Amino acid sequence: MLSSDDGNSKATRINPSDIDNQRLISVGVPIAIFMVVAALAAWFGTTINRSADGVTALTSSGGPLVWYSVLPPLLAITAAIATRRLFVSFSCAILLGVILSVFLTVESLTINSWFQAFSRQAINVVKTTVGITPESEANSTSPTISLFNGQVIAFVILILAMISVLMVSGGLQGVVRSISKLAKGRRSTQLITVLTGLMIFIDDYANTMIVGSTMQPVTDHKKISREKLAFLVDATTAPVAGVAFISTWIGFELWLFSNVAESTGITRDSYSMFLDALQFRFYCLMMILFVLLNVLTGRDFAAMLRAEMRAANTGKLLEDDAVPMTSQVLSTLSHDPNAHISAFSATIPIAALFITIFTAFWIFGNSQDSILSWATWRAVISEVSSQEKNLTVLAIASGIGLLTAILCSLIFARLQPLKIAQAVLFGLRGGLLPTAVLLLAWALKSTCDTLHTSHFLAQTIGSSIAPHWFPAVVFLLASLTSFTTGTSWGTMMLLIPTVVPIAFQLDDHRYGLTTTICLGAVLDGSIFGDHCSPISDTTIMSSISSSCDHLHHVRTQMPYSLTVAAMALLIGYLPAAFGTPSWVCFVLATALMFIIFRLFGKEPT
Repeated sequence: MLSSDDGNSKATRINPSDIDNQRLISVGVPIAIFMVVAALAAWFGTTINRSADGVTALTSSGGPLVWYSVLPPLLAITAAIATRRLFVSFSCAILLGVILSVFLTVESLTINSWFQAFSRQAINVVKTTVGITPESEANSTSPTISLFNGQVIAFVILILAMISVLMVSGGLQGVVRSISKLAKGRRSTQLITVLTGLMIFIDDYANTMIVGSTMQPVTDHKKISREKLAFLVDATTAPVAGVAFISTWIGFELWLFSNVAESTGITRDSYSMFLDALQFRFYCLMMILFVLLNVLTGRDFAAMLRAEMRAANTGKLLEDDAVPMTSQVLSTLSHDPNAHISAFSATIPIAALFITIFTAFWIFGNSQDSILSWATWRAVISEVSSQEKNLTVLAIASGIGLLTAILCSLIFARLQPLKIAQAVLFGLRGGLLPTAVLLLAWALKSTCDTLHTSHFLAQTIGSSIAPHWFPAVVFLLASLTSFTTGTSWGTMMLLIPTVVPIAFQLDDHRYGLTTTICLGAVLDGSIFGDHCSPISDTTIMSSISSSCDHLHHVRTQMPYSLTVAAMALLIGYLPAAFGTPSWVCFVLATALMFIIFRLFGKEPT
């Protein structure tokens, strides 16, 4: 931009921060107006409902269902994309959620009662976020404490600390040298990343953190964008763990199937129901096929193509305005110049991590049968999942992995204890940003729970839909619910008991095709919505492990996720409900994927 001063023209440099501030102001004002209008509309609607003898639609627990329950997650998602400010967007959405939840609890809208209700709801959100169930929601006289969120944070921070030690000790550098012998180019490097993700099917969290952090130096060396790495990591986490015969997911899924079978009168056992629904897991299986074709063809399209062209042709792994989820702390780490480079400094801690995971599963599963039996391990993991000890296992394993990494740094890398301590501190500092984002996401989920957002969405579907259309509608409903709430497990827990009885009724009270397809539709719709939601913890963790800007990850992954979801809906659930064999659906989808990559995709180089 040119400006004139005393007749002389000179170039003036535009400060990028000024542009960001202008963007924030230009979008922040509409956000504030939106929040005020939403609050007024909620107040007006609540007043009308109360004057008409209350809200008629209720949840099973007696909570009212209101249209404005979808506004907080909608605000969080749209504002985050518009402003590229996660903290501002999430905070505004949480504030709006607390304000709206007041209208569901306060009896009289006086200033005093409103502020008391607001304070109470805000405190409840904080308590729920840190794992304390408020007294009013607890079954006992005292509040209950859940360690789930704390264990997730412990797992993330300890894994990042372990990765930091592996980087400083030169262990990851040694792994890079070993893998580089197999990864000759961009295509083979991406294929190794995908295959590694497919092999670590035991848990989506472990998959995300290990694959992303381990492969990042390799993909950086081959000029693969961080956005592409985050997609490869994210696409081989929940879609893989969700369909694996042995994983932390299957225990949860079998528990849901067992409960709904008992309440509905279905005589089939839960594992057989899982196997029956497996052929209708169109999104998960099609996503795996999509990723493999994407890597093998070497072609990308839409926003991912632009990111890959930038990385391949300019060497810029991130956009200029990117803010990696590790806050630049881990991004700037490299191995100590005095360290002895050895792959053992990394492979032994990672092996210790997995050995600890399987050992802890065996101990918590209380099994006395053969350790080599497939059925035994299935029962063990189901038992651990039913006791909600998955994250306990991962937290313990990450701690053991960190201790092993420290020992290997002393033995193989011959690092000084001070250097190791500094590396651990770097890792802990690198975990501050992702921890804050996770806390905000959980706080937003807490407000959605208070407003009964997922129940409201579930009640929008009636039981009068024709059986042939019902599975497709269920897939869309599960996708929308999971996308807005950011939780796949929560969506499954809500919709399985809600949808399966309706499908069972549409099948004339027998375990038929509609019921089986709907089982797969709920599971895969939940995973799809969670897969592309910017407020999902697994999506956030994919950005963390790949050191990628979170919103850039969401933006580049969205076209791919939507493409696969559209095929799952139009080539999967709709034809299958009319009797088309599932294998025909997968063949058609694979052919269409190949055509899409050939017509719309290009090689970045």
